[in-house]
Parts: sequence; structure tokens; C-alpha cells
Amino acid sequence: MVVADEIPNLIEGQSVPARSGQWIDKLRPADETLVCRVARSGADDVAAAVSAARAAHPAWAERTAVERGDLVRELALRLRERREEASAMVVEETGKPLELALGETDAAIEMGLFIAGEGRRSYGRTTTASMAHRTVLTVRQPLGVAALIMSFNTPLPNVAWKAFPAIFCGNSAIVKPSEHTPASARLFGELALEVGVPAGVLNVVQGYGPEAGAPLVEHPDVDLVSFTGSAATGRWINEAAGRRLAKVCLELGGKNALVVCDDAYLDTAVRWALASAFSNAGQRCASASRIVVFDAVYDAFRERLVAGVRELEPQPVISRQSMERISEALARAVEHGAKVLAGGERLDRPGWYLAPAVVENAASDMEISRTELFGPVTILYRAADLDEAIALVNDSPYGLTAAIHTASVHRALRFAERVQAGVVVVNAGTHGSEPHMGFGGIKESGTGWREAGVEALDVYSDLKVVNLVADPVQA
Repeated sequence: MVVADEIPNLIEGQSVPARSGQWIDKLRPADETLVCRVARSGADDVAAAVSAARAAHPAWAERTAVERGDLVRELALRLRERREEASAMVVEETGKPLELALGETDAAIEMGLFIAGEGRRSYGRTTTASMAHRTVLTVRQPLGVAALIMSFNTPLPNVAWKAFPAIFCGNSAIVKPSEHTPASARLFGELALEVGVPAGVLNVVQGYGPEAGAPLVEHPDVDLVSFTGSAATGRWINEAAGRRLAKVCLELGGKNALVVCDDAYLDTAVRWALASAFSNAGQRCASASRIVVFDAVYDAFRERLVAGVRELEPQPVISRQSMERISEALARAVEHGAKVLAGGERLDRPGWYLAPAVVENAASDMEISRTELFGPVTILYRAADLDEAIALVNDSPYGLTAAIHTASVHRALRFAERVQAGVVVVNAGTHGSEPHMGFGGIKESGTGWREAGVEALDVYSDLKVVNLVADPVQA
């Protein structure tokens, strides 16, 4: 078996079931059969994990950045050694193709290798002062205990983007994965122990968000909450953690738009639109769920896109609940005048499959235009010109990523200047950020912090300003 029959918690280096003795049945999205049972943790389990992390933190923080970076590198290399096993776990948990799972595992490995290198590049800065003989410098210091709460969509990169920089910066951490992807997070924690990360530095607590995630957010000994998930949950986390002034990093949803201009290479634009909207069954925060097309090429693009969608191999969504939620949203959109050009129906096979859907005639103020569906659905919109296209892109509560396809550098730069998004892409897809690139959004897509890149170090550390005053008389 790739996945163990039971996935308990990992606290202070030990496998422990939930104190309640309860378990969650984890089913395969591909066929609805049982994968494993998962510990259904509660507040007592969270308290134990936080206590272990708090106890482990002082000694871990005392280690040098170089030493912590070396262990992060060893963890990334150990994950590389177990690449096929880890990817097979992700396939079992999510139902995504093995090729996609392997690519995600590689991305998680690369994140670890990038962060490890910061052990030799954890630069501060020096500056001048008005006082004579005074030197001012900055150094990074750990925060303490970090709560790392994440979504299911890309299980290993989601853990890697948070856990690698968190522990590198000298924090201890509690990983709370989605209940849909428990095994891959558990494997990550086990590999950390294997390479010598001390027990208690990286703990893994399983369970449902309201039962395990909420107590973690509210625990007074948690210094940082880093969350990837929905805007609604992120808003609650910000309010709950904010009451004790804990640091909060939120990477939330998106309603990302891909613009196709009248000078775009249509075949290229269609290829990137299909990949951005429907890879991973559209379950990406950076998915292209809106496609804005200039009037002059709208009909030609629509014809090619619909033809391409009908050739796609459907992938399952993560749960029955997700499938039903997306289906209901499509039905409401049709009731209000939208038209489904292709797909949208549940497929007659085991598992939670929806045919990839293309929608048009949805007004920009309709629910389907403003709500993240997190599924295989994209919406077409018409625009007369670049100004109208940018206005449509910006008419959204979200601002995560955006893309434009054009042969004009002038249009591309104008788009990059005016579009309200944290990430802008020209002539490619709305997704695909790499480990060295800071990632995050504006508006309801986040709180301004960036994950990945050197920007991640700002999330998981504080800057301390050190003043050194010399006395020439004593020299």
C-alpha cells in the first residue's frame, strides 16, 4: 500500500492518534473507495502539538542559519529520493494524473533547495546614523511557533512553501493539512525527522478545519498563522488571530483573468487558457476562471477553446461536496441568463468528475463571475479594447494573478501597470510561479505578504535593528 491504513498525528516525533479516538474516512476522488482513516483531532491534540513546538523552539532557534539551511537541504534531497512514492501518495489522495503529481513533488523539492541556499545568503544591512561612531545593522530573528494551515490542491508544494521557510528561519511549526491530503503531509514530517530535524520542531496535526484548525489559530502560544485557502476562512483567521496581535499571512483565492487581444497568437492563447483553467481540475488559486477576449477575435477564440475543452481528459474534484457546490453554482448561473457552451455535467463513472465547462453571457456582477468556484469552470467575456478588458479584469473582489496575450509590448506594459493583481504574466498562463518568485495578491486574495522567494523570509522572521556605538577614547 502506498498510503498506510491509518494516518495519526505526528507530535514531538511520535505517532499519536487523536485523543478522542475518532477517525475520518478519507476516500479516493477517482473512485470513491477508502484510502485510509485519518486522526480526527481536536483542541487537546492541538494543545499538545503547540506545547511540543514551544519546548523545541529555543534550541532550534539557537542553531545558525547555515546549520538550519543544511538540514532543509537534506530534507529536500530526502524528498527527492522518495519522489515516486510521494507522488503516488498524492495521486491516491487527489486523483490527479501521476505526471502532474510528479511535477508538484519536483516543485516542492526545488522550494527546499532554494530556501536551503538562504543559509549562506541570510543578509541583513548596515546603514548610517547622525551620531558619530554609531553603526546600525539589521538581523533576522525567529518568531516562535508557527501554525501552517493549507489547502488540498497541490499538497506537497503547499507544505513546502510554508514549512521550509518556517523552520529555516528558526521557528518551530505545526502543519495542519487539509483532511483531504493527510498522507503527503505526514510523509513530509517523517522525512524531516529522518534527516535530523529535532522532534517537536515540525509537528503534523490532522483533522477538520473547525475542529483542529480553529483551535490552532486561537491558541495563545502561536506567534504566526500562515494560511492558504478561501477568503471567507482567511477573514475569520485574520480576526481571530488579530485579537492577540499575532502575525498572519494569508494566501487566499482568486478569480483570475486571462486577456486575449486581437493581435494574439490564438492557438497559443487557447493552449494556455486550457492549461490555466482546467489543469488540476481547475483547483488552483491561480486558475484562469475568467477569459476576456477582444470582440474582433471572440468568435474564433471561442470556437477553438470549446473544441479544445471537449478533447480534455476530465480530472476529479476533491470531494462530493465540491462537485455538488460547483454544479449548483452553474445551475444558478444558467437560471440568471448564463449559457454553458460545453461541459458542466457530472460524468457517469465512479468518482467526483465534472466535464470541464465553458460559460458565456455571465454578467460581471453575477455570483459565478465574482465567486471562486475552485473547479473546472471558466467564463468568457467580450471586450471592445484594452481599456475595457482591464476594467473587466479589475471588476473583481480578488487580485491574485492575471495574464495577457498580445504581440504588442506597449499593450503588455500598459496591462501590467494598470491591472490589479499580485502576479502578471504576458503570453502564458495565469499559474506557474516558481520557488524564487514571491507569490501573493491584493484585495481579497491576501494580506500583502508574499510566499516563496526571499519575500517568504519576511513572513517567517522579524527584523531586529542593532545599534553599535563605539567610543574612540577607549580605542
